[in-house]
Amino acid sequence: MALYILLLMLTACAATPQDLSGKMFTFPQESNTAYVQLTPKRVDFGAITVCLRTITDLNRNHVLFSLSTPSGSDAFLIFKSTIDEILIYVHGPPGTFGGEDYKVNTWHSICSTWDSVTGVVQLWLDNKPFIRKYVGGARIRNPSIIIGQEQDSHGGGFDKTQSFVGMISDVHMWDYTLSACEIQNYVDELNFTPGNVLNWSELDFQITGRVLTEDKQMTCH
Repeated sequence: MALYILLLMLTACAATPQDLSGKMFTFPQESNTAYVQLTPKRVDFGAITVCLRTITDLNRNHVLFSLSTPSGSDAFLIFKSTIDEILIYVHGPPGTFGGEDYKVNTWHSICSTWDSVTGVVQLWLDNKPFIRKYVGGARIRNPSIIIGQEQDSHGGGFDKTQSFVGMISDVHMWDYTLSACEIQNYVDELNFTPGNVLNWSELDFQITGRVLTEDKQMTCH
C-alpha cells in the first residue's frame, strides 16, 4: 500500500508540458543557482537547430543556451562573449561569429544550425544569416539542456560570471537543420514548424532558484 501511495505521489509530481505561448522566463539577478532545466522529447541527435529570443543589458560573457552530455560539457553551446562575438561550440573549439549588432536592452532572435555529416554550424541573428563555419562534432546523446547557466559539467558546474540575466522566450529545438525560409518565419513570428525536441508551446521544464515565468512584454501601439 505504501508503495502504491508513493507511486501516486511521484505521478502527481511528474512534470506536465506547458504552453508558454506569450510567456517568458525572467532571470532577474546574477547567480550560480538560478536556471531552467528543459526536458527534450528526443535524446539522440545527428543535427540540431536551436532558436530563441533574448533581451539583456549584460556587457560581460554570458550563456544563451547550454547543452551538455555525459562525455562533454560543451556538446552544443551558444555563448555571447564580452567582445563583439557569438560563439557556438559543438564538442570542441567554437565557431566564432563576429561583427554582429547585438544591442543591449533589445529583443533579439537567435538561431543556430549544426549538422554532424558536414560538421558545419551557422548563426542567424534577427534577420541576418552569418557565413557557415566548420566545427566538426559527432552525434549528441543523452543531453542535459539548461538555460540561464553554462554547464561546466553534465547538469552543473555553474559560474555566476557566465550566467544569463534578462528574459528568454520562444525556445525551440529541432533534430534537423531548418531551412533558411523556416528560420526567417521564426524570426518574423510567422507560422513555422514547432521544434520536435523542444517546443515552447509544449515545454517540459523545471525551474530552480529565482526564475520567474511572466507574460512577455509587448510594445503598445
